[in-house]
Amino acid sequence: MPTDSHFSARHELWNEDLAPTSTLQRTWRWYHFAALWVGMVMCIPAYTLAASLIDSGMSWQQAVGTVFLGNLIVLVPMLLIGHAGAKYGIPYAVLARASFGTRGARLPAVLRALVACGWYGIQTWFGGMMIYTLIGVLLGHPLAGDKIAGLGINFGQLACFLVFWAIQFYFVVHGIESIRKLETYTAPIKILICFVLLVWAYRQAGGFGPILQQPSQFVEGGKKAGQFSAVFWPSLTAMVGFWATLALNIPDFTRFAKSQRDQFIGQAVGLPAPMGLLAALAVFVTSATVVIYGKALWDPVDLASRMTGAAVLIALIVLLIDTVSVNLAANLVGPAYDFSALSPRRISYKVGGYITVGIAIAIMPWKILESTQGYIFTWLIGYSALLGPVAGILIVDYYLLRRTELQVDELYREGGQYSYRGGWNWVAVLAFVLGVLPNLPGFLGAAFPQSFPDVGDLFRQIYTYAWFVGLGIAAAVYRVGMAGKVGAERTALGRA
Repeated sequence: MPTDSHFSARHELWNEDLAPTSTLQRTWRWYHFAALWVGMVMCIPAYTLAASLIDSGMSWQQAVGTVFLGNLIVLVPMLLIGHAGAKYGIPYAVLARASFGTRGARLPAVLRALVACGWYGIQTWFGGMMIYTLIGVLLGHPLAGDKIAGLGINFGQLACFLVFWAIQFYFVVHGIESIRKLETYTAPIKILICFVLLVWAYRQAGGFGPILQQPSQFVEGGKKAGQFSAVFWPSLTAMVGFWATLALNIPDFTRFAKSQRDQFIGQAVGLPAPMGLLAALAVFVTSATVVIYGKALWDPVDLASRMTGAAVLIALIVLLIDTVSVNLAANLVGPAYDFSALSPRRISYKVGGYITVGIAIAIMPWKILESTQGYIFTWLIGYSALLGPVAGILIVDYYLLRRTELQVDELYREGGQYSYRGGWNWVAVLAFVLGVLPNLPGFLGAAFPQSFPDVGDLFRQIYTYAWFVGLGIAAAVYRVGMAGKVGAERTALGRA
């Protein structure tokens, strides 16, 4: 494999953070990947996903099954795309050059990065609200205050948001190895706390409550009889969309794998089953809260704030650690590499991280949450419509066209095999656009119903399967458009 010195003169496409990982850097074993996923799965949005499914009319078994199936599906592109990272030691932003071109790869990199910045800001807001709640519990009364003009939140909320932002900044400065250690050490604690919470709920309620007894509303005679498919498919797409960003930038982690086996086993063990178990835990605990508090409490922060004594302090601290670990792994590493790939000469991984956390403040995530109705489904399905086509293109290019064989040196060279025409592979761009277009009307109708009330049923139905539709169309267009071109490029390169 080419050495760093081999690339050092190519600053436009190379820096030390984007260069292939060395043998010494490949320290991640299967249990590190499993711990990474356990750490990311145990998060507040994942905990509350089952709530949205039950509110839609599903029984608890249907809700948990949908969550599990969605994660089992998204595991497939995780493993397929992660193979390139483990084999060649390259991040997602560099892998994308093989299909989109050395310059065109900036398009999927920016798309992935901006989505992650949005999530980073939202998770940071959640973390800040935990600190806000914790302070209120310790003081014996909730914090209050007038809203700051232009921001829409009070000073206490802003201060807690910035404190949590600052806590995470430590890991931005100390890099990905500090994140690996955090995930590895905290994953067992999270699993233990989940079971402790389950035992607590069972004892407090004298069993599990009425939610477990509620039948599906889709059965004959139910409120939504015969409407299961109309709820199941968009819900399944949302479950896939939940980790759609990681399905793309998983090479950012697998590039540190000790072996291909480590990344494969670690991800297979760490994603689908823990996600399904967390959904089941959320249902069981929430069902018990109906008995304990008289209503269903799907928000773990709200639940923690109602506990008494040391339990509330321990619960909120665990939630804080949990939010830090998932936010750093899922929403910092990827965009840091992506921003670095935009201008390797000027932007390192660390500087890319600074850009990410800066944008997370600038977007004012509390406004995103308050202005987007049903943000989980609109947000998740919406960006899955963008990222599905990219996944389809990467998979077709790496497996069907190149048979997992890449010329790593060429990925860092202008005018080489992956430069195409002016650094852009317009076939990939066309495939991406055609993959997104069918989902655009449905997205506008879902996100802005008052502005786009006349979106047809056909487009709304297509949008229900956004990730699948985008991936399938882009993959097919790219395969047809690139027919015979990969071999021709290799021949031309050999002659040159």
